[in-house]
Amino acid sequence: MKLSLMSVFVPTFLFVSLTPGMCMTLSMVLGMTQGVRRTLWMMAGELVGVGLVAAAAGAGVATLMLRQPELFALFKWVGGAYLAYLGVMMWRSRGRMAIPLERMELAPASRGQLALQGFVTAVANPKGWAFFVALLPPFLDPAQPLSGQLAMLIAVILSIEFACLLLYAAGGRGLRRLLGESDNVRLLNRLAGSLMLGVGVWLAFG
Repeated sequence: MKLSLMSVFVPTFLFVSLTPGMCMTLSMVLGMTQGVRRTLWMMAGELVGVGLVAAAAGAGVATLMLRQPELFALFKWVGGAYLAYLGVMMWRSRGRMAIPLERMELAPASRGQLALQGFVTAVANPKGWAFFVALLPPFLDPAQPLSGQLAMLIAVILSIEFACLLLYAAGGRGLRRLLGESDNVRLLNRLAGSLMLGVGVWLAFG
């Protein structure tokens, strides 16, 4: 890929990734309640999903997927309902996603749960598919092998996405520290739960 094209692609995708969206909000919420280290498992699932969507878009599969709204509807409703359920539980300071009101330690969310949340949120977002369908073709040269170009673009995409996810998770951790100093754990749970519920509704109806 030409350096001039990459110099346009990188800032474009960086701007898009930094814009608050479902995945970034999810990262911030889990940064609050699970900590940055455990949120890395959600990020791993999300990055796999983003990479899959980007690869499908580059290969033309996304065009077919966008013509199957019932498939997206299934992903959106199931994924959205699950995230909304977690949000309600967090708002009530219950479940493994919430911060315990007492000082005793409760079992945190499993790695698999966190990774699945990230993957579903990335794959079930039709706006993500549409975005990659629109973004990637101008940066692909039909005269060059597709696999090498896609690999390079996806590597850049995942690097930028990971950095932005870390930034949002760190912001959530900072907010937890700020509110935790006043022992406002219930308030923090309700804030995180409201954001998680919002992500679920966004995913289902967006």
